Amino acid sequence: MDGDTMIGAMVYGKIGMGGVEQKYTDNPDGLLELKRLVCIDDTPKNTESYFIGWTLRWLQRNTDLEMIISYADTTYGHEGVVYKATNFKFVGETQPGRVIMYNGVRYHDKTIRTKHNDEYKPFAVEIRKALESGEATYVKTKAKNTYIYYFKKRKSKLSKWFG
Repeated sequence: MDGDTMIGAMVYGKIGMGGVEQKYTDNPDGLLELKRLVCIDDTPKNTESYFIGWTLRWLQRNTDLEMIISYADTTYGHEGVVYKATNFKFVGETQPGRVIMYNGVRYHDKTIRTKHNDEYKPFAVEIRKALESGEATYVKTKAKNTYIYYFKKRKSKLSKWFG
């Protein structure tokens, strides 16, 4: 916040893609995903890295997390510069993906599987029909760069006596 004006927002949450936990840790509860980060364009230089750094320090002090994972979406020209600046480690790329193009709008591949009370939501039904008729199409996307921040757990002062 800048006075009374919000200049950015960040969202952490559980891992969105299945199987990611097993790839990087034996403790799924120790892994969290940095899902979204946005700051308005006219913020001072390094605002994003300062913001990420502040949240990482808070998480290290207040949680038992072992690592944070995040992705830079190369489809949109994001390479992960802010992650490198905040000591995340590049660990590879995801598989290329796909999105659905319908009426000039990009929809996530999961859109057609969105349900409520065991029934597909109306927009999921609409997009499914559009895919069947050819009004909507799948478009390949580039791989995303994957970054992980490893927390260095501080040893307790008592650990030399109590392990």
